Amino acid sequence: MAKQTKKVVKYRKPLNLNLGIIIFTMMFIYIIVCIFLYFTKSHITAYEVRIGSLARNNIYEGLIIRKEEVVQSTDSGYINYYARESERVSTGSMVYTLDESGKLNDVVNANTDESTLTDEDLINLRGEFSSFGHSFTNKDFHSTYDFKFDMEGTVLKLANYQVLSNLNILEQNNISELVDFCYAPKSGILVYSTDGYENLTMDLVTPEIFSKENYEKKMTHSYDLVGQGDPVYKLITDENWSIILPIEEERALELEEKSYVQVRFLKTDTISWAAVNIIRTGENTYCKLDLNNSMINFATDRFIEIELLTSGEEGLKIPNSSIVEREFFLIPTEYATQNGDEGDIGFMKETYLEDGTLSQEFIQTAIYNVNNDEYYIDVSAFQIGEYIIHPDSLEKYPISKKGTLIGVYNVNLGYADFRQISILYQNDEYAIVKSDTSYGLNVYDHIAQDGTSVEENDFIFE
Repeated sequence: MAKQTKKVVKYRKPLNLNLGIIIFTMMFIYIIVCIFLYFTKSHITAYEVRIGSLARNNIYEGLIIRKEEVVQSTDSGYINYYARESERVSTGSMVYTLDESGKLNDVVNANTDESTLTDEDLINLRGEFSSFGHSFTNKDFHSTYDFKFDMEGTVLKLANYQVLSNLNILEQNNISELVDFCYAPKSGILVYSTDGYENLTMDLVTPEIFSKENYEKKMTHSYDLVGQGDPVYKLITDENWSIILPIEEERALELEEKSYVQVRFLKTDTISWAAVNIIRTGENTYCKLDLNNSMINFATDRFIEIELLTSGEEGLKIPNSSIVEREFFLIPTEYATQNGDEGDIGFMKETYLEDGTLSQEFIQTAIYNVNNDEYYIDVSAFQIGEYIIHPDSLEKYPISKKGTLIGVYNVNLGYADFRQISILYQNDEYAIVKSDTSYGLNVYDHIAQDGTSVEENDFIFE
């Protein structure tokens, strides 16, 4: 029996597709594509425009100018002061004595005891110590020496008056004929230091004067030996005084619009009104504040720290990073026309048909600003050298003139739309711009936080 040959068919397992794996694979591919698109497209961070204001640095250090007269010693000898510094003296008031022998100091010390100062004197001294303690700061440690000298003058004045009230004491010590009594030539506020700025006027002010590196105040103390003609004190003879501030031109333009401004003195934490004058000398700009009160509080000062109490600018607050500058074509407004019943504003551009026939084409354009009877038109709407036609006279206008605008990109509708801004005030981080302006911004608008990262009509991917 013949063998029958049987064909062996290899068993193939049927393909069973798992729906879950398919869905997972598709989701995985989708995620990969999304990640790729995310990292390859530019992403815009939007900033919501709000009403706000900017904190301004209104603290300045100024230079004091006033009417001062230096009084020189009439003779040589040891000086003793009897009037308190920063005190007003009248004409003929005794200010100091000159002692040729140098014995007056010993007489004063020998006749000074605890009974020299009355209860009222002690109360005044305690009050001055308390006032100095509250106003003292470590950065102004040099004021400690001024205060020490002031207190020495006060105590010596009280003690010396006790001695001089009884001339018998001088006669008993055989020195009355050796002491010269020196009196104020006119009334004024007394200061026992000089600095060489006593004759300073506004026309002599230079930037170097505001530097403290070479500034030197010379003080004369009781018991110092002085020569004839040496400066021994000065008198401030007028209540009117001025503070000179070196300022930037932008700030000067703001202050120039004001007649008066409130000034806060940091030393005393008091406020006063001052008349404002802006003075320009060459490349330098100064603000001159004229006052007629409070001068006696700063009689011993040449430099003074003040704060200008001006109201801050308020408007739409935006980051400086959003601000960009764009170029536009300038086209006279008289060349604008409308597209039939739709009312769209545009211009009639001269074109040529395929057969060479001259024709006109209406080009609808966005208006970004109007100034001096000229529209600001996007440069993508035309090419330099093209002509637009006047709707009435058919006169041709060549496209060529350009101008620039400062603005930001509005992203309210999901694409970048340039909006012009008018900056009121600006610091290192933010700007305050006018609100409700034509072709401008409004509160709660969203703008591109980085204006350089987008261009006109870019779609926004947040």
